[in-house]
Amino acid sequence: MAKIRITKQFTFETAHALYGYDGKCKNVHGHSYKLDVTVIGEPITDMQNVKCGMVIDFGDLKKIVKSEVVDRLDHAILLNKETPHIKLADHLIASGHDVVLVDYQPTSENMIADFALRISSKLDTNIELHSLKLRETGTAFAEWFASDNA
Repeated sequence: MAKIRITKQFTFETAHALYGYDGKCKNVHGHSYKLDVTVIGEPITDMQNVKCGMVIDFGDLKKIVKSEVVDRLDHAILLNKETPHIKLADHLIASGHDVVLVDYQPTSENMIADFALRISSKLDTNIELHSLKLRETGTAFAEWFASDNA
């Protein structure tokens, strides 16, 4: 059977700040992110399986990406845990705001690498993460391909 790629797009709103950056992005600001998730596999051929003909049910892919990425970051502030913004982060957390502290600079490049690890760890063994595309703005995006990281 042929391998087929399945793609689903997700959107989420997240703020971040780039610690030590020499431009405007050193300030806390937000983006309307769009994430394309593409997996690859062979469609199920077992006629007794309710998901016969599917590589993965779009709903199952949605559950994985929502739990690993979207629900975690939507309307949250993403900051490097070493940032001088940590006092602001502590204040926001104490005030009930959603702050996610990570051990990397929260650029699109590092975010997408993090997403790749999180999503691929939740996929069945017969399905592989093929690629991710994270749009930060309408004209700027980062891409991750499994073939580049093999």
